[in-house]
Amino acid sequence: MKPAMMFQATFKADPDDVLLASSMKTGSTWLKALCFCIMQGNKEEEDLLVKDNPHFHVPIIEAVNYFTNTPADPYTMSSPRLLHTHIPYSLLSDSIKNSDNYKIIYIARNPKDTLISMWHFFNYTSGYLEDPFPLEKAVECFCNRVHPYGPFFEHVLEYWEESKKRPQKILFLKYEDLKRDPKKEVAKIASFLEKPFENEEDLEKVLWKCSFERLKNLEVNKSGSLFNNIPNSTFFRKGIVGDWKNHITHEMEEQLDKFTSLKLQGSGLVL
Repeated sequence: MKPAMMFQATFKADPDDVLLASSMKTGSTWLKALCFCIMQGNKEEEDLLVKDNPHFHVPIIEAVNYFTNTPADPYTMSSPRLLHTHIPYSLLSDSIKNSDNYKIIYIARNPKDTLISMWHFFNYTSGYLEDPFPLEKAVECFCNRVHPYGPFFEHVLEYWEESKKRPQKILFLKYEDLKRDPKKEVAKIASFLEKPFENEEDLEKVLWKCSFERLKNLEVNKSGSLFNNIPNSTFFRKGIVGDWKNHITHEMEEQLDKFTSLKLQGSGLVL
């Protein structure tokens, strides 16, 4: 809470900054790797993703106190700063919200897959593997708007609405689109960052570097821990679309679909 409050009260936006934003378990790790590689450019130098987890290279502003291997200080990093937050748009610092030039990339995901990914994540990190938190209770919490960093749909819709008002400021992405057509979506990200690919080979190289299977099998992500009590491996479970079908009952599906339809009604957003 304290780092989030400090961020809101004291952070000064720089026009060269890029802020990645997301609700939890919506594809943040993949987005960080992609944007980090795009910002670095395809230079023939050491592959930094081999050395450290993507969360090290793109620190979560409100979570810097919980890193075991301290990343760069978000407040003193050299420009351009590439940062990440789970904080809702309405709670960002005024210097970010009032800047038309500040770039934000937001990633959203199907709520059922988000819920299942988060359920697995917290069961693992909280030591509930042998006696998991009941999934029906997790669904109930989700529909009662009990969710990390605030209610899921309010979080998504704040960034969605702002992206419609100021598309030059906020690029709104969907995890499913990235999985379906990664070339198109990653090219879109590069263009938004004003670092378009010179050729398809450069694009393919970034896609390979940041592919789920490669990241998951890098030694740095198979062992070690960047955050207290959270192994790096927990950020690479399956990375697929539709895994919710292996867990959610028909009754839960109906409950979540009804809630989703109610919350997104009239927004023009489909998740």
